[in-house]
Amino acid sequence: MTWSVSDARAPRAAGTRTIDLRLAPAALGAWAAALLAVRVAADVSLLVAGAAVVVAGTVTAAVVRRRWTAWAGEAGATAWALALLVGALVALPTAAQVQGRSSGLLPRLVATGAAAEVTGRVVAPPQLVAPAWPGAPPRMRWALAAQRVREPPGAGAPGRAGRAVGDVVVLATTDRPGAADARGAGADVLEGPVFGSTVTVTGRLRPAERGAREVAVLLAAETVVVQGPRAWDRAAERVRQGVRGLARALPGDAGALLPGVTVGDTSRVGDDLRGALRTSGLTHLTAVSGAHFALVGALVLALGALLRAPPRAAATATAVAAVAMLVVVHPQPSVVRAAVMGAVGVLGLALGRPARAPAALSTAVVVLLVLDPWLAAELGFALSVAATAGLVLLGAALTRRWAPRLGRPAATALAAPVAAQLACGPLVLVAGGGVAGWGVVANLAAAPAVAPATLLGLAAAVIAPWWPQGATVPAALAGAACWWIGAVARTAAGLPGAALPWLGGPLGVLTLTLAGLATARLLLHRAGDAVRER
Repeated sequence: MTWSVSDARAPRAAGTRTIDLRLAPAALGAWAAALLAVRVAADVSLLVAGAAVVVAGTVTAAVVRRRWTAWAGEAGATAWALALLVGALVALPTAAQVQGRSSGLLPRLVATGAAAEVTGRVVAPPQLVAPAWPGAPPRMRWALAAQRVREPPGAGAPGRAGRAVGDVVVLATTDRPGAADARGAGADVLEGPVFGSTVTVTGRLRPAERGAREVAVLLAAETVVVQGPRAWDRAAERVRQGVRGLARALPGDAGALLPGVTVGDTSRVGDDLRGALRTSGLTHLTAVSGAHFALVGALVLALGALLRAPPRAAATATAVAAVAMLVVVHPQPSVVRAAVMGAVGVLGLALGRPARAPAALSTAVVVLLVLDPWLAAELGFALSVAATAGLVLLGAALTRRWAPRLGRPAATALAAPVAAQLACGPLVLVAGGGVAGWGVVANLAAAPAVAPATLLGLAAAVIAPWWPQGATVPAALAGAACWWIGAVARTAAGLPGAALPWLGGPLGVLTLTLAGLATARLLLHRAGDAVRER
């Protein structure tokens, strides 16, 4: 197997497979351009983009004149020229978005820490967060997409008002009984405006972290609902409330995990279970990821095949189901990212052409960064890309290697967590986590319960608003699967070596990356063996 940028016209040895990485440099260029704009400055990114265009033109001219191909090859030089051009093209809309957020009344009020009334639509549902200090009132955190901002009138003069752009994080205290202990005990305590509502929040503005997606933090004193959520947001909220109602009837870890595994609602997950999931490497099961969309898509495709539906009808039904899932779990940036990455991973595996998967993945990265350049600075985006790349490249290769001995289903089940662990390990270390010693084993043990928990939980969520009694049966079955996931997490977290110590900082990340590459090489290596083209 060749893991390099290749020239499509170059001769290829018989029986070997070339992984097409020609678009990977373009994705890297787009990533660098977006990161530069959101982390440094839009003006700097435009200057760098201009320089990139000049260099790309020079490299392209050299390729046309047959120079520089001795060290890079014609395809390699073309790929890096394309990377520079794509980076420059991504820098233009990114810089425009960054500059648009830094102009107007809202940034000026944020800079002075002034009081303001911000009107916008709720784009992140309320969640309980830790108190600001011991003994302080519990707080709720949510976010709104700002539309208008108004400075309160003072000294007999009317306050200034204007259009606002960007997301604003809202922090509000709550006096609801039991809220103080809810975050640690996993109690179901949620309040605040419904996702999709239009609200006006009065409070004092604070600057957000540099390079963050949000333009400001608003310490709320009063919140007024101006307009209720849209019809589809109301329907989604009914589904989510149904899931929470069903979860309250389930004991222990089953009730705590059901909303998270089903719709990504982790409000009932207590600190002890949260820690066990993190130590065992199972945290991803309670977050909306590409696996959610992959499971739903696979179920719809299987039903289409059973009913002998035409391919176009099956594809349409899958797209409709994915959109419905997106609405139910809330189309936040992380969820949209997960949906796109999950679609790329499923497409690569479904087509059985992992050699083409890097091109699809690279294209998805570029498109996502153009639409949302702040993804470039989010660790979750890097984890999604790494996990998808590991799945479609290393996971597919390991499946082919182990299938003759284990059978394809068992080989696929084993290859997925191994590939994900090797690909995401260094990034998890960046996030402050350790190395999950039993991560692969825990994922293997929990894997049989993931699909039943998710699909039966979603079935119960859809049935609950119309037939609450009928929803209890699939909810109980999904709860049993969730109980098993919790039991695996707690058992794995309690085993010796559950959290392996590792070097911190860049040196630790580098050594873990090298260890992962060496492990992948050992797993794939067989003397005199070549991967056959299919």
